[in-house]
Amino acid sequence: MRTFPSLVLACLPVLIAPAALAVPPAPRPAQLPAELRADPQPAPRARATQDVPQTSDGVQGAIARPRRVSERGPADVSVRKHWQVAPGITATTWSQSDARGPVRAHLLSVDWTRPGISVDYANNGPVNKTGTVRKILSRDGAIAGVNGDFFDIGDTGAPLGIGRDRQRGLLHGRLSGWNSAFSFTRSGVPQIGQLEVVTTIKQRPGVTITNVNSPSVAIGGIGVYSRAWGKTSGYRVVDGQTRDVRMVLLRKGKVVRNRTKLPTGTRLKGRMLVGRGPGADTLRRMKKGARISLVSRLAGAPAMAITGNQFLIDDGVIKVVDDRELHPRTAIGIDRDTHRLLLLVIDGRQSASRGYTMVELADLMMDLGADEALNLDGGGSSTMLARRPNGKVKLVSSPSDGIERKVADAVSITYRPQG
Repeated sequence: MRTFPSLVLACLPVLIAPAALAVPPAPRPAQLPAELRADPQPAPRARATQDVPQTSDGVQGAIARPRRVSERGPADVSVRKHWQVAPGITATTWSQSDARGPVRAHLLSVDWTRPGISVDYANNGPVNKTGTVRKILSRDGAIAGVNGDFFDIGDTGAPLGIGRDRQRGLLHGRLSGWNSAFSFTRSGVPQIGQLEVVTTIKQRPGVTITNVNSPSVAIGGIGVYSRAWGKTSGYRVVDGQTRDVRMVLLRKGKVVRNRTKLPTGTRLKGRMLVGRGPGADTLRRMKKGARISLVSRLAGAPAMAITGNQFLIDDGVIKVVDDRELHPRTAIGIDRDTHRLLLLVIDGRQSASRGYTMVELADLMMDLGADEALNLDGGGSSTMLARRPNGKVKLVSSPSDGIERKVADAVSITYRPQG
């Protein structure tokens, strides 16, 4: 039986219906409380996945008490606030309590087909420069959004995975290892699935590039750093390794420098290749004056993309199995029947809100109507902002640090009236 309260489920079609509709649509069968469905069945679950980070900060979450079957019924809930952020965008925040304790939840529902609405990747400028979600969204002129990818919180500050901005193009990514992504196709359709960044060298087609503006070059691999990265980070991008590393500096498509010393605190005027181990050996053979033409492509050529760490739901199947560790959470999901994006933040590490396990997060996203859902960074990073009825963009969630944490990037929602 679902843990999501029947009261909110009963209200939800009204809460997230487009403002222009006089009569809200009837709830889909999948949105009904389990006790009202014919022959209710538990949601299908995938087999256990490998251990992955729960949050960027690495804080050990409180362990949730096991739930008895008799305790898995509807929770007590009160809908606290609901407002229209813009035509096609609504915000809802509510509190609920069950056998595990109280929870506060915050939902942005976005009609991605509504003219004037755009969903994009956003950051604080350079890839390795963090900022609060408030500052990141203001740079984008956004009226709402949530924090994004996991990031190198203790060192470079750069996000672990992929980021593509609609205006600035591909900013960072990797060939493999952190590729679970939310994206929009160029035709305007949202997707959740695996993406990879493929970088080729025209003159050396056999060379594999593993990273583009990543916080760390893969062991044995080669990373590319551009002006988008920000100031160079020295040996931090090779995890402190000082032997068997090499740097090649490119300007106007030619090698102008080939050294073993990695620069720190300088602004790149061209592009820099950094190799480790076998990757360094490959770079050693690139002589000064040699032509090197680099091209990085994001598979599928999406208009925007941002990564998280785990798929919560894939084609209606819950993919996570951890129902013990509690944290603040951020997730993004796609409801294809209603053409709505669901951006959810769960407060945690507070007396008023215990946080959620991964399974609880997936369960709630499914009950909200998500066909696919992705887990974004949680812990102290979990943050939601939205424009209030008075026109000001304000904090909606309650960050567990007590203040907004500086993060690497965000999912940005803008609205520009048409006509």
